[in-house]
Amino acid sequence: MRSEFDTELETRLLRYAAIDSQSDAASPTSPSTEIQLDMSRLLVEELHAIGAQDVMLTDYGVVLATVPATVEGAPVMGWCAHVDTAPQFNATGVKPVVHRGYNGGDITFADAPDLKLSPENSPYLGQKQGEDIITASGLTLLGGDDKAGVAIAMTAARHLIENPQIKHGAIRLAFTPDEEIGRGVDTRLPADLGVDFAYTFDGGKPGEIEFETFSADGAVIKVVGVSAHPGFAKDKMVNALHLAAKIVMTLPQVTMTPETTDKLEGFIHVSEINGGSSECTITLILRDFEREGLAAKGDLLRQVCATVAATEPRAEITCEITPQYRNMRYWLENDMTPVELVRGAVAAVGLDPVSVPIRGGTDGSRLTEMGVPCPNVFTGMQEIHGPLEWISVQDMALATKVAIELAQRAAQ
Repeated sequence: MRSEFDTELETRLLRYAAIDSQSDAASPTSPSTEIQLDMSRLLVEELHAIGAQDVMLTDYGVVLATVPATVEGAPVMGWCAHVDTAPQFNATGVKPVVHRGYNGGDITFADAPDLKLSPENSPYLGQKQGEDIITASGLTLLGGDDKAGVAIAMTAARHLIENPQIKHGAIRLAFTPDEEIGRGVDTRLPADLGVDFAYTFDGGKPGEIEFETFSADGAVIKVVGVSAHPGFAKDKMVNALHLAAKIVMTLPQVTMTPETTDKLEGFIHVSEINGGSSECTITLILRDFEREGLAAKGDLLRQVCATVAATEPRAEITCEITPQYRNMRYWLENDMTPVELVRGAVAAVGLDPVSVPIRGGTDGSRLTEMGVPCPNVFTGMQEIHGPLEWISVQDMALATKVAIELAQRAAQ
């Protein structure tokens, strides 16, 4: 049975998903891509249209707005979602498709006939019979991560503005760029947002509330060899690619990669190698739930680089490790009030609150570290960052109800 929010959520997600807004970690600009601002500018127009106040697009690419309070004295709450889509898979020319009243079988894709989505490769789909499922057309990701979160926040905000009899404090909306590349939270955002606490709508199954994330560092290894004509290279050439391969193969292969770890296990992930025989770079990400484990992975990476460098003194190998974000649990465990508030809201809409550590991070990780407590709330998104990505409209409606319930509970 469709709820009062289903049509609006579906319409918004279809509209947002069709806008190209992929971020780019290689870009030095902020936002990293100009196309993200196409989405941001649309949201500015829509926020004005629904009657939001203080609407602005900051010079660092964040859309901010206020849903005005209907009661005095309530804490100021933030709702956050990100407009960018992941760079890991094609996100250009997304064509969202609605599979209305899902029949429980295989979902096929018009632009990729050999691709199949089913309860066999996405078990949660088996619970969605009769619901309205949105996918892409097979050649791209959908971008529900996190345009579903944007649709949820916009729909809940519109509902509160049009129903002033609902008692709630001021709610600040923030739609950020570059979350997928770890650059979504500018240092100016906490002050500009101006909230007591916030929530990102960037999670998965209904009922999930996340307050524990990976801690994350990024690493770049630069290998400089010795260039020589390959026909006359004996005892002269030092091949940077060979040394890069040694570094990669010296790292743990069966105990510390994404494909060999789960649950609370961290990893070192080689995400990219670029360059040639004279010079190349290796880009990696380091993840662990604990600070000590993350530091140990950084030490291991440096040791591997030093070991390989010792085998060829003519080469130059450098390893630069950059902090990205930290486990929000370190701060939230000191005051779980925002977590308990959303747990109550989830239960009030008939769901069982579930909290599991995220094998990833959110803008809330950085906001929490910067003094704005910010747990993560479900949206319904599934199989993200790939062509099988899907979401149930009815799951999005549940998240919208949670947001509205949150607003009322905070006012109490």
